[in-house]
Amino acid sequence: MMTPKTSASKIVTCPSCGGDSVYAPSNVFRPFCSQRCKNMDLGAWASESFRLPTEAPPDDLVFGDAKLQ
Repeated sequence: MMTPKTSASKIVTCPSCGGDSVYAPSNVFRPFCSQRCKNMDLGAWASESFRLPTEAPPDDLVFGDAKLQ
């Protein structure tokens, strides 16, 4: 999988599992530590587990440009 780290490598936290990950061209899964973590993250995006909260206006409130109201 990964090659041993060199002095120029940077160690970051894997966004999926929280473990150490080598952030260097030698790690093809960067910033993830492994293919498993990369695929878990992709699956979360595909299943829409990562969502930004929205504040949708109530159905009876006019939505749009305030100048036109």
